Amino acid sequence: MKQEPSGDPISLLLVDDEDGFVNVLAKRMARRGIEVTGVLTGTEALQVLRKKDFDIAVLDLKLEDMDGIEVLKIIKKMAPDLPVIMLTGHGSEQAAEEGLKHGAMDYLTKPCDLDELIAKINKAIPAGR
Repeated sequence: MKQEPSGDPISLLLVDDEDGFVNVLAKRMARRGIEVTGVLTGTEALQVLRKKDFDIAVLDLKLEDMDGIEVLKIIKKMAPDLPVIMLTGHGSEQAAEEGLKHGAMDYLTKPCDLDELIAKINKAIPAGR
């Protein structure tokens, strides 16, 4: 993975209600120099976002407590410049398209390929952030 000139790891907020998915993805990304804060609910994501700045967010569309689009809308009010990549499963690309309309920069279908996700993350974060 390319290192940013600052040398600081990419700080990523991962929001997904599947605990196992969050843990596995966080470990795999950590090995590639990405610092992951994983949360399981939209509410938790918004609380963490109030306390910490992130370089990027990866947000599942289907959450237990809130609709992913609603979480996206709130994130975009709180941190308008934060790039958000949506994750969608169950062939719900229509919902992902709605996410793009509300400010998401991209989306991937689950299960997603780690290399593809990392490529999208690197593309989303400006050089020298």
